[in-house]
Amino acid sequence: MNTATTETNEVRYSILANGQRIMAGKGFSAVGINEILTASGVPKGSFYHYFGSKDAFGVAMLESYFVDYLAELDATLATPSLNMAQRLMKYWQDWQDTQSFFDCQGKCLAVKLGAEVADLSEPMRIALKNGTAGIIGRLAAAIEAGVAEGSLSVDAPPAATAQCLYQLWLGASVMVKIVRGMQPFEAAMAVTRQTLHLSR
Repeated sequence: MNTATTETNEVRYSILANGQRIMAGKGFSAVGINEILTASGVPKGSFYHYFGSKDAFGVAMLESYFVDYLAELDATLATPSLNMAQRLMKYWQDWQDTQSFFDCQGKCLAVKLGAEVADLSEPMRIALKNGTAGIIGRLAAAIEAGVAEGSLSVDAPPAATAQCLYQLWLGASVMVKIVRGMQPFEAAMAVTRQTLHLSR
């Protein structure tokens, strides 16, 4: 890869990373392109060299976010020396630790932007739909593996269980922001353990 291409990729990544961090705190509509470019140290007017529109930037940002998120999820679900039930509970614990009402450093993007951009932009809604489907698919496979190894059990099919649990935690994340407390996560954790038939 030549130097110019490398620099272009680095600048694009910087714009996406700063946009993700800022928008996770303020939302999509409240953040202007200039604010992201200033944080990235990129001259004003350069934005459209990398993205055709703010909408296109939003799609690219969400796709980048989910690539990183799914890589972290894959690593968690492959944690050595833990059974699948323990790996799943580690995922939920990590969720609780990173997606609170405090500064989430861009890790709560789907929670922050979900309802807002789904109504604003069809391409961004599809990016969210595809990204969350990837998460639910991995959770379903992990639940199925946990049932097979005997570390957990479920009453509904793994795919339906995964979808319900993801929706539970998504809702809990919103409630945590509303009540400014961790009680919704504590309740979600208890329901998750019950759903997977885990004693502790």
